[in-house]
Formats: sequence, C-alpha cells, structure tokens
Amino acid sequence: MITKTTLIESSIVNFTKFGSKQFTLDELSKVLGISKKTIYKHFENKEDLIAQSIQFLIDDFNSEIQQIIAQNAGDSIVTIILIYKKGFEYLKYFKPSFLFEIKKYYPNANQIFEAFRKTLVFTTIFSLLEQAKSEGCIKPEVDIRLICELYFLRMDAIAFKSDALFETYSLNSILEHVVIFNLRGITTMNYSNSYFE
Repeated sequence: MITKTTLIESSIVNFTKFGSKQFTLDELSKVLGISKKTIYKHFENKEDLIAQSIQFLIDDFNSEIQQIIAQNAGDSIVTIILIYKKGFEYLKYFKPSFLFEIKKYYPNANQIFEAFRKTLVFTTIFSLLEQAKSEGCIKPEVDIRLICELYFLRMDAIAFKSDALFETYSLNSILEHVVIFNLRGITTMNYSNSYFE
C-alpha cells in the first residue's frame, strides 16, 4: 500500500531531478507501480502534490535549522554559515528549473516557498545577525535589514545562476564564496571555511 508520505518523497526525488513541469503524474504512477487514481486519493491535482512536497521539504529543513541553532547557540555567525551549508546540501540535488517552474506554473507551491524564504531570512537569519551585532561581531554601521534584503533573500538565485554550479564546484567552495566571504565583509572577526568541513 502506497502512503501519502511515500508519494511525496517519490515526487520530491523526481520533481527536483527532472523538473516539476516535465515530470508528469503518469510518470510518477509508473515509477511507483500504481494507478493515477491512487495519487488523486491523496492530492487534488499536480499542484496540490507539488505544494505539499514543497511543504514537506521545508518542514524537514526547518527541523534541521532548529538543530543547528540549538547546537551552536554560542556563535550566531557560525550558525548562519551552517544553516546555509545545510541549505546548499538540499539545493545541490535540485535541477535549477525546479524553482523557476514552480514560480511560473504552480502559484500555490510558489507562495509556500516564498513565505519560507522570507521567514528564513527576515526571522531566523535577521535574528542571528542582530544577536551577532549586539555581541560586537558585526560592524556597527551595518544595516542588517538591508543586508538581508539585498543579499540573503536572493541566495537561491545566486546558487541557481549556473546550471552546473554544484557540478563544477565543491559545496564548501560555493559556501565559502557565496556566504563566508560576504559575511567577512560585515563582521569584526575572520571566519574560515575550515570550521565547516
């Protein structure tokens, strides 16, 4: 018996690998050896399946974020770097078209993803940066909200600029160039990638 969770997990694997638009419900049913009717017992349509798949990924990632925050409570900057390292571990399995197709074809799923991005940046990362600033780890002249708006909110666009980014460069190299070097520009301390290997 195929469960809803099994359907979601299989959908995530295939949508992120092949693209949400290209991978059809017919192909999903064939992969799982079930009828399309079984999929419709759990989901209204493809967009509902994609939206719930996105929410499943977000819930999983949020759980990982909470663990990172709990384990690194003493250093906000390290916590931010580790959150993005974990995020890049998720992103490296995505076909770049996945998020673009969601934005274009699946507004409900896109709304869930956009809400997550804004919460991550303007609640989680913003709070960690505020904490770091109050501890004297961030230069006093830095406008944290502006840094979040200009830089952290657009992190996925940077990571997906090139189709082959995660194939060409190591995860640690991407983390260093996209996150660590930029944080060094606003911090009063020198953070090295060696902490995170």
